[in-house]
Amino acid sequence: MPQLNPAPWFIILIFSWAMFLTIIPPKILAHTFPNEPSTQSTKEIMTKPWNWPWH
Repeated sequence: MPQLNPAPWFIILIFSWAMFLTIIPPKILAHTFPNEPSTQSTKEIMTKPWNWPWH
């Protein structure tokens, strides 16, 4: 049963995590969004209440 032999699977695990931790994060962190979010005003919007009859 080759699943019980940890030698090849441990090396694959180590190399895959090494690739994940060294190659992928800089690519993700270098990504820029085309439209940066802008700050919204803190002014409260005055809304008019509905004066509809409820019958």
